[in-house]
Amino acid sequence: MKRIILFLSFCLLTAVPGVFAKQITLTSPNGELTLSIRITDKIYYSISCQEDELINDSYLQLTLKDKTLGQSPRLTGQKRSQVNETLTPYVPLKFASVSNHYNQLRLNFAGNYAVEFRAFDDGIAYRFVTNFKNESVVVGEDMVINFPSGYLAHLQQPGSFKTAYEEVYTHIRTEEWTPSDKMSVLPVLIDTQKKYKILISESDLTDYPCMFLQGTGENGMQSTFPKVPLEFGEDGDRSLKILQEADYIAKTAGKREYPWRYFVITTEDKQLIENTMTYKLAPTSQIKELSWIKPGQASWEWWNGATPYGPDVNFVSGYNLDTYKYFIDFAAEFGISYIIMDEGWAMSTRDPYTPNPEVDVHEIIRYGKEKNVGVVLWLTWLVVENNFDVFKTFREWGVKGVKIDFMDRSDQWMVNYYERVAEEAAKNELFVDFHGSFKPAGLEYKYPNVLSYEGVRGMEQMGGCFPDNSLYLPFIRNAVGPMDYTPGAMISMQPNVYRADRSNSASIGTRAYQMALFVVFESGIQMLADNPTLYYRNRECTEFITSVPVTWDETRVLEACVGEYAIVAKRKGDKWFIGGITNNKEKERTFELSLDFLHTGQTFRMTSFEDGINAGYQAMDYRKKESTLQTGEKITIKMVRNGGWAAVIQ
Repeated sequence: MKRIILFLSFCLLTAVPGVFAKQITLTSPNGELTLSIRITDKIYYSISCQEDELINDSYLQLTLKDKTLGQSPRLTGQKRSQVNETLTPYVPLKFASVSNHYNQLRLNFAGNYAVEFRAFDDGIAYRFVTNFKNESVVVGEDMVINFPSGYLAHLQQPGSFKTAYEEVYTHIRTEEWTPSDKMSVLPVLIDTQKKYKILISESDLTDYPCMFLQGTGENGMQSTFPKVPLEFGEDGDRSLKILQEADYIAKTAGKREYPWRYFVITTEDKQLIENTMTYKLAPTSQIKELSWIKPGQASWEWWNGATPYGPDVNFVSGYNLDTYKYFIDFAAEFGISYIIMDEGWAMSTRDPYTPNPEVDVHEIIRYGKEKNVGVVLWLTWLVVENNFDVFKTFREWGVKGVKIDFMDRSDQWMVNYYERVAEEAAKNELFVDFHGSFKPAGLEYKYPNVLSYEGVRGMEQMGGCFPDNSLYLPFIRNAVGPMDYTPGAMISMQPNVYRADRSNSASIGTRAYQMALFVVFESGIQMLADNPTLYYRNRECTEFITSVPVTWDETRVLEACVGEYAIVAKRKGDKWFIGGITNNKEKERTFELSLDFLHTGQTFRMTSFEDGINAGYQAMDYRKKESTLQTGEKITIKMVRNGGWAAVIQ
């Protein structure tokens, strides 16, 4: 009887998490971040920074059709390693070189699977690795995140998995977020409301659906995923309706590495903007010869309705040959690399081979080549799927890139579609700009011809795009990858007087704010959204905007507060550009900026654009200034509500 009692006591103890558990830790190279792993009935993990626990008693598991990885796990071995290397992105949106320094732990488990963990100085990441002979059917994946106290979450909440990731940010207490509330797309930003921010996203996403998060109702979050679509039906000329779904989220190779799930952990808001975690976890380029990929700016006609006007316009403007030639002339004069021809260049959205005769695409491409301006063509994703040889045709025509729109899904089928498009476009030396898209998750490094994604509440939302929302973008959406926000409005308004529509489109925020966006926001293809007529009339602003590069050697965030303001300095060669933007919360903000990033012993010339004295009401009021700076000098800048500040130093 005594033996039986002891045996039962042992069984009960080992069934309780934390009792007789296998405890393993992994620290960041600088020793400040610690990942604690506890293996009992599940694989539990906690994350702390400088002894402050940020995430606790969370767990991970992968449920396949015939087994659950991470349930009653049996550890068979572990391997530690350290990597300290320098990466050089072909399209450097922040830095020409990136330090990739981390400690890695691989835990091998009985059943032919492993979990890899990496600890960086600015974050923690993990992924599942499987080694099965046969195909795997993934029923679900649990990324369960628990918090030791109530935090504030900044997130976007769609009504369903059908989303273009353009929702306004909402702000929810983690202890109040329940499973019955709307879920969130990635990335999600967590504010501990002490001194830490935690940015959650994913990288190396391939042959797998995008991850979403939902509240647990117990001060935590858990992953959820769209299921594999099995049957489609007609849904207009630009999409398909899902008629039937599988009871699983992915059917994939049995031997593979799953997407990385990561946490960027910062003590300063500026570190969120400077982070490069998506890149550090992304796969290497599958394109061997990259010289044909040329990031740059583009003049875009849709937002302004293709309606140049004035004494120099002696033709009826619209989607026609004369108007597009006018756009090309404008681009050529200001050194803009591309024009985008949006919806209307083809006779039908279902037929990408028959140009609208009013437009004459072939003549526009010829004319653009003569002026050293490339042509980018817009397409729906559905017409591409039905005509996949269009990439070969476009290359023969001389097209430089494609803008593909209205995907609005992120299930496994659609994730694979993105990759098929990127690969086929690369074969034909075309770059890709995804609109109606999900967020970046590493494909842009695997195929560097993917220059940007929309997946953002940008200026096409007109009055629905406002600084109080856009001030979260540098810290959340743009912090994980390129973002096609389409800035460049020349008609600027404060929100209390906003009235606008195409073709007289306008933005909320000051003129200086719009100019600063070209420095602050990151995209491999950066739009000039407004009318060439207005750019000609505001030549000094246009000359500054078109001088701003889209790739950078160095990025330094000078001042930053999530949702309130961001002032960013970026270097290209021997020039520094500075952009500052602020929200609607205060009438005026003043900052003293240190320019200690400038080389010592030199004198510099600064051209700056600041909010005018009346910009708090008349948002188009701005002042241009020329000044001389000495090494070590500090400057004082002011921004009104919804205001900005922009400068170039050389």
